[in-house]
Amino acid sequence: MQLPDYDRAVREARALMEGVPEDVPNFANLSALVMQTLPDLNWAGFYTVTPTGDLLLGPFQGKPACIRIPRGKGVCGTALATGQTQWVPDVHAFPGHITCDAASRSEVVAPVFREGQVAAVLDVDSPLPDRFSAQDVAFLEAIASLLSR
Repeated sequence: MQLPDYDRAVREARALMEGVPEDVPNFANLSALVMQTLPDLNWAGFYTVTPTGDLLLGPFQGKPACIRIPRGKGVCGTALATGQTQWVPDVHAFPGHITCDAASRSEVVAPVFREGQVAAVLDVDSPLPDRFSAQDVAFLEAIASLLSR
C-alpha cells in the first residue's frame, strides 16, 4: 500500500481553514479531507466538549454515530479525560469500548486543545484491525493541532 502524502494533506488542511474561524465548516472540511487521505476508513469526524464536560457529535463522514459520549467512557471519552491521543489496534480489547458502528475494528482519537483544555476530539475508525501506523497517528495529531488555538 502506498503511503498517503501527509505533508500535502496538512498543507491542504491549512488552505481549507484559511480565513475561516468557525469550527463547524473547519470540522466538516477536515473530516472529508481525512476520509479522502487515509484509505480503509469507515468513519472520520469530530466530537466537541459540552459545557457539562461530555462529548457531543460534530461534523463527520461515515455512518450515523453516537450522539453523546461521557468523559472517560470509550476511546473518545478516554482521550477527553486524559488529554492524550488514543491509538487502539483492536477496539474490542479496549476496556469500556462504545460500539457506535459494529464494523469498526481499530481507532485513533486525537484531542484538539483550546486554552490548555481539550475542546474537541478527532475520531477516526477503520473496519480493519491494527489499521493505523505511527505515520497515520502523527498526521491525525497534526490535523488536530491545526484546530488548536
